[in-house]
Amino acid sequence: MKKILLSLSLLSFLLVSSFGQQKNSNIIHLNNDQFKKLVFNYEANKEWKYLGTKPAIIDFYADWCGPCRVMAPRLEEISKEYAGKIVVYKVDTDKEQLLSANLGIQSLPTLIFIPKDGKPQAAMGALPKDALVKAINEVLLVK
Repeated sequence: MKKILLSLSLLSFLLVSSFGQQKNSNIIHLNNDQFKKLVFNYEANKEWKYLGTKPAIIDFYADWCGPCRVMAPRLEEISKEYAGKIVVYKVDTDKEQLLSANLGIQSLPTLIFIPKDGKPQAAMGALPKDALVKAINEVLLVK
């Protein structure tokens, strides 16, 4: 009985903790339909046309991917530090296989840096925070 109560208490704590983290997060999780509305409608357009109003980073990840888990807190920090200047999106490649396939995502994590105007640039693998900051300043926030 004690084990059951302990398990329920732990489960309740984890649910409350994860809810609180999601609530405070600036990161937006995208599915295929949201991607086509907020980022790029690859079905309607052959040429790249970013639909957003702020530069963006999209993190294509999977929960089982070790380097993806390394990137998660870095992107959370970036989303808070650059709030209002850029948008940080995440796409779960296991849930969004059609989107990932249509964009040619073959390596995890894959980060797509999307300037407000211009072509997106991709980086594969877990990047250190200073490399993320450099890419943001040189690719996304260039005047």
